[in-house]
Parts: sequence; structure tokens; C-alpha cells
Amino acid sequence: MAKTTASPAGKTAVTKAAKKPAAKKATAKRTASGKADGPAAPVPAAGAAKVPATRTGLVRQARRINRELAEVYPYAHPELDFENAYQLLVATVLSAQTTDLRVNMTTPALFAKYPTPEDLAAAVPEELEEMIRPTGFFRAKAKSLLGLAAKLRDDFGGEVPGRLEDLVTLPGVGRKTANVVLGNAYDVPGITVDTHFGRLARRFGWTRSEDPVVIEQEVGALFPKSEWTMLSHRLIFHGRRICHSRRPACGACPIAALCPSYGIGETDPGKAEKLLKYEKGGQAGQRLKPPPDFPGAVPAQEAPPEQG
Repeated sequence: MAKTTASPAGKTAVTKAAKKPAAKKATAKRTASGKADGPAAPVPAAGAAKVPATRTGLVRQARRINRELAEVYPYAHPELDFENAYQLLVATVLSAQTTDLRVNMTTPALFAKYPTPEDLAAAVPEELEEMIRPTGFFRAKAKSLLGLAAKLRDDFGGEVPGRLEDLVTLPGVGRKTANVVLGNAYDVPGITVDTHFGRLARRFGWTRSEDPVVIEQEVGALFPKSEWTMLSHRLIFHGRRICHSRRPACGACPIAALCPSYGIGETDPGKAEKLLKYEKGGQAGQRLKPPPDFPGAVPAQEAPPEQG
């Protein structure tokens, strides 16, 4: 008996009630001893786009995905509230292993008490720890903040440097944090490889690596430098709203027809729509002081619930 299936491009195909279905549910892998070794990786649907076999084809497909994401997220932006490079640096360090919303709820009081690197460097460790406790890992983060503030005071005249090689000398600052600061405080192009960016880059076939530095290099080679910062925002926005880690909303994805990983998540449009987050799901975003064109803006006193 024949049945119809819908491809991500919207075309309908007729397939036989076959011995081997186009896309199976994930089943457990087996070890040499025959024991289950966790669930198998999700398999893309039969109608998913292919990763181009040539370098030129990969570049063209990657840039088309970027253009489509620019249409979907014309308001993409860093989701941390900040007014200057110092605030962005501190907020980015605090954002590790927590949500940007949680950081945005913590930093107003923090910056009111420590408005400059000099003030932060002189903070009493226990008092600083208590202020940033809601962000998690507060002792390690306090140590990093005190260290970077002292180094800014002693080595950089109290100013946040605008070069990557200087930024990564600060305690608690790696390439990801440095690129966030460079791209959003100094307009220096940089790729921010966080968990969302890395996941989507692999799903799009731009890289196979799990190493952030390799991902940065391989993805950066596909795009002009002028696109690096906004590309980062778009992929992070898409990863947070639609292309989730555990259950991507494939059936509600506006770039499904271009995605080599289409089908690893929920493909039913109605079910997928219920998985959308933030403004795509009709909810507020993570910034308490968002850009004026952001569709998920809410008054600062009405902090939205955390969504991860």
C-alpha cells in the first residue's frame, strides 16, 4: 500500500510501504558484546538537502543559509544587556553555564556597585560571590572577575583592550569571550563558537569538528570577515529558538529545504510549532533592555521566565 510523505521543500512523494522506511526512529547502538550503548544518532529524512561535494558548492550553500537566516532574524543581536566593553566582558564571563536572562537579572546591581574595572578589582571576594551567586559557579567566576579587573587596571590603564591577543591574556577569557567583545563592542569581526553555533555548524555540514578553534577556522573560511559577527548572532538565535539540541523543530524551520539535517527532529508542523522558543514562540526574549526593533521586548520590570 502506497503512502505520501512531504519533503522539506514542500514536494509530495509517493513511496511504497517498504521494507526499509526512509527515516527510522532512533534505536539503541550495540557494543561488541551485544549490549545497548545508548540511543543511535538521529537520522536525517530522505528529503533532506545534501552537503555539497565540492568546496564551491559548500560555500554557496553556506552563504545562502546565512542570507536566509538574515531574513528570519533581521533583529539578531547579543542577548546580554551592556552599555560598554567592560560591562559586556563581565557579562560574558558570567554567562558560562547559565542563561543570558539570568545574567541580565544579575548585572544591574553588580555594575551599580562596581561601575569600573578599578572598582571591581577592589571588591571583597565574599561580597562579589554573593552578588553573582545566581549565575552558578560563583566562586570560580568571582576569581576570574577579580583577576581580569586587576589586570585591566594594572596592564591596560583600566580599559578593555580591542585586540584578541590582549583579551585572551585576561583571567577567564578565551577566544569565544574575546570574539563577543570584539564583535559587539569594537566592531572587529569575530566568530563566537558557543554550543549553539558549533551544533548548527555541524548540522549544516560546515564542519565535523567538536573543537571550537577548528570550528572557528573552518566556518570562517566559508564567509567574508564582514559577516562573521552577524553570522554568529544568527546561528545562536536559530539554535536557541528552533534548532534545539535535543528536539529540533524541523517542521517549523524556515530553512528546512536547505538543511542537510532536516528530519532529525520533529517534522510535524503542528508539533514542531509548539517547540519554538522566545519571540518565535510568542514569548519574550532574554534581554531586559532589548533593541527597539526586537519583537520579543518586554518592560524591564516584567522579567520573562527562563527557557534555557
